[in-house]
Amino acid sequence: MNWKRILAYISGSVDEELQLRNEYLATENKILRSQIEGRLKLTDGERISLAEIGKKLGRKALEEVANIVKPETILAWHRGLIAKKFDGSKNRKYPGCPRIDKEIEALVVAIAKENRSWGYDRIAGALKTLNIEISDQTVGNILKRNGISPAPDRRKGTTWKEFIRSHMDILSATDFFTAEVWTKSGLVTYYVLFFIQLGSRKVQVAGITPYPFEAWMIQLARTVTWMDVGFLKNSKYLIHDRDSKFSRAFQDTLKAGGVRSLKLPARSPNLNAFAERWVRTIKEECLSKIILFGEDSLRRVLREFEDHYNHERPHQGRENSILFPHDDGGGGDQVQCRERLGGMLKYYYRRAG
Repeated sequence: MNWKRILAYISGSVDEELQLRNEYLATENKILRSQIEGRLKLTDGERISLAEIGKKLGRKALEEVANIVKPETILAWHRGLIAKKFDGSKNRKYPGCPRIDKEIEALVVAIAKENRSWGYDRIAGALKTLNIEISDQTVGNILKRNGISPAPDRRKGTTWKEFIRSHMDILSATDFFTAEVWTKSGLVTYYVLFFIQLGSRKVQVAGITPYPFEAWMIQLARTVTWMDVGFLKNSKYLIHDRDSKFSRAFQDTLKAGGVRSLKLPARSPNLNAFAERWVRTIKEECLSKIILFGEDSLRRVLREFEDHYNHERPHQGRENSILFPHDDGGGGDQVQCRERLGGMLKYYYRRAG
């Protein structure tokens, strides 16, 4: 037997053995795959290995042996590897100016909102004093991107926030809250009308009633604007919501006493934040902890809390100071505690022994 015939015999035997091995592995793979429920989760490394070998085998061979995923999927993984290899987007330099830092953009927006009459040049000048170099055109682009109009349009109107801030000392607010009281007729809802001076935070409960009719409201308006003794004697404006109880007659009575009534925009309780916060305070610190029996009980509780709020309670919004402290002869060494409503409200102070 010559060497060519021997070589052909050996090559055929090897091919036959490899074919049998591949057939066995493929059959074993099918059996194992049939016993696995759901989709196989492959790692990135496993995908890369299958993609590299699958590309060498080709689509026809893959169709015979691939059972985990489709041949098209393996070839797609391979194309993805090629694209990733030549992807230079991370090092690509884009044309144009770099993006403005988010902190600088936020500062530009804040300055424009706080200074409605400032134009682009003025804002750029203010930033330059902060060592931030930025052009007026960039300022304009930032404001447009954030929906802020140029200075000529911004200066035409005044926001409620700006109005309240600039008129704090002559501005007061009013609102209602309710309290449930047990009476001979059962549980009755009482309406409590109060006023608060925004500058000093001083509060006065003006009246309580289960029926806040118009005549009652007009009388309270006369009381709080009465000459030089009414609670609103130093106020020029009174803000309130659009409740129908603040009727035209109520507003006219205020106007006759020198106080202009200002209705808040609809659905904007945050613009009457001081009044809303006081309601939350009295309910959390007092009304939610007590059961009221009769109108006199409600009046006494409101009177005690009003005095405590104005003269004894530290206010976090006023650097933890007391609004109008009592003259208790402070400065002594002896610590005293004054209690109200059975110890529900406490006030600590020093007094000489």
